[in-house]
Amino acid sequence: MSLTDPVADMLTRVRNACRAQHKTVDIPSSNLKVAIAGLLKREGYIEDFEVLPDNKQNMLRVRLKYLEDRRNAIEGIRRVSKPSIRVYVGRKDVRPVRKYLGVAILSTTQGILTDREARAKGVGGEVLCEVW
Repeated sequence: MSLTDPVADMLTRVRNACRAQHKTVDIPSSNLKVAIAGLLKREGYIEDFEVLPDNKQNMLRVRLKYLEDRRNAIEGIRRVSKPSIRVYVGRKDVRPVRKYLGVAILSTTQGILTDREARAKGVGGEVLCEVW
């Protein structure tokens, strides 16, 4: 199966699993997806993740996080930069998401960073997605 936008596929799988109240979701793995999952874990949106070895392509298993009242830790997740329309921001144009209640994930020259880290380091890049 050929995917045009693997990152959008990952975000859609996570969004659908959250809405269905699943505990885990399996996603075809790549280095970019593992980096995004690492940021989501560090920011507290998911519990944990692991890379499962496979014959063809490794699988990324993400354990979703829910609050005490069974609400999702991820209220919303949105792809910003798409293959058809890339969205780049300069170091001075990195804006907060939902008045600092969310996080934007950027692909920069220094790796995959959150919007806060990019502002602190003074770098810009491609805005991959927003999570709140």
